[in-house]
Amino acid sequence: MKQQYRQILVTPKPFVKWAGGKRQLIPILNENLPDNFRTYHEPFLGGGALLFHMLTERDGQKCCISDLNSDLVLAYTVIQNDIEDLIYSLKDHEKNYQKDSKSYYYSIRESNPDNKIEKTSRLLFLNRTCFNGLYRVNSRGKFNVPLGKYTNPNIVNEDNLRSVSNILKSRNVSIKCQDFGEVLRGAKKGDLVYFDPPYHPVSDTANFTSYTNKDFTYDDLIRLSELCNSLDAKGCKILLSNSDSKEVANTFSTKQWKIKRIKANRSINSDSKKRTGHYELLIKNY
Repeated sequence: MKQQYRQILVTPKPFVKWAGGKRQLIPILNENLPDNFRTYHEPFLGGGALLFHMLTERDGQKCCISDLNSDLVLAYTVIQNDIEDLIYSLKDHEKNYQKDSKSYYYSIRESNPDNKIEKTSRLLFLNRTCFNGLYRVNSRGKFNVPLGKYTNPNIVNEDNLRSVSNILKSRNVSIKCQDFGEVLRGAKKGDLVYFDPPYHPVSDTANFTSYTNKDFTYDDLIRLSELCNSLDAKGCKILLSNSDSKEVANTFSTKQWKIKRIKANRSINSDSKKRTGHYELLIKNY
């Protein structure tokens, strides 16, 4: 009984640190949501900050969420359905990490478990202990981020994991692993689609797209804009986040798109001085 009461007190928040995460922008995103909509779709799920806000603030809201990163999608489903087994596995990681953090981290980074609990446990462990909490894979799909410098990382974060599990189980949430283009099949007139893709680079050195082993290219940006036009013609409400770049602004320059420039920080830049003073674009058709 005490455990259930504790779940209610903890507001669910993203359980992974994800490049481009939207927790800091929730107040601005919330201001820019339409007054009413039917199903909420999010095809680039990532850490899910807006999703958790939606599920907390809008009781009964139907949500269809997806991502192309199969490990991330598996993590959502494991947390939804197998939370106690996952917490037990994470506690085991925590105990072993405390004995010899460096050798244990790299042994887990090299491992490739096939059990769904261990796969998710590995992802969360690496996310909590790797450099800057940065998720990145190489061209072979292999996680390749070095060990971070943490004194006492919060590997288990039990209360939040149980809270996330509780809200994913108790709400109408569909979770899929698929390409963002598939949203055109499921979205209907009056639905809201929020796109938060890997951002188009604003400089030659800013191109970070390796959340999966497939880069998000300029051609993908064009494909995304064409998809948005198709959803607009279908009567869907669209909200899109992207970088403050000429390419993005030009791609969404037709009259149905309203573009707002907003201030945002960058939580994963290795130089803390370069994490502030950035801008990005918020684009919508309503």
